[in-house]
Amino acid sequence: MIAPKRRLTNHALHGREEWFKRIFRDQIAEAAGILEVVLSGIVLVALLMSIVPLVELMPGLLTDADSLEIRTFLERALDIVIGIEFIKMLAKHSPGSVLEVLLYAIARHMIVGHEDAVQNLVSVGAIALIFIIRKYFFVPSFGYKMPGGKIAPDMEQKAAETPEAKAGDMAE
Repeated sequence: MIAPKRRLTNHALHGREEWFKRIFRDQIAEAAGILEVVLSGIVLVALLMSIVPLVELMPGLLTDADSLEIRTFLERALDIVIGIEFIKMLAKHSPGSVLEVLLYAIARHMIVGHEDAVQNLVSVGAIALIFIIRKYFFVPSFGYKMPGGKIAPDMEQKAAETPEAKAGDMAE
């Protein structure tokens, strides 16, 4: 006797299709994560290489520093700082790291750029807005800890109100 051909129902096909989609999405997300790490590595190497010209500028600052040399030095130094913050942003995946990159980029624009008063006012307003967001729309993932692990001074009260801090108080 010939066995009947087995037909997949629409429900079974849909389930298998969803399974393939999920596997494919996971692989794409993993590949994107790997590309992110590779990009971070490339940026890190470029930043390390850009430190050499920055160090070469330092003797000129000590002997005869004119405004052009100081401006060039500040531009390069702040570009390196922004690059470091960019790498941290890619590594952390937190809203706080994005705010830090924006803060440094706006500060660099204000310090190095010779803009008119209106643009400087807009930059100051943008920095104030970033601090307002950080203070009043506080989320623990915004990064309320300083690099040494100490809580940022403007975040001590808010950090004490978080569920993690309350759970720590109950454990003591």
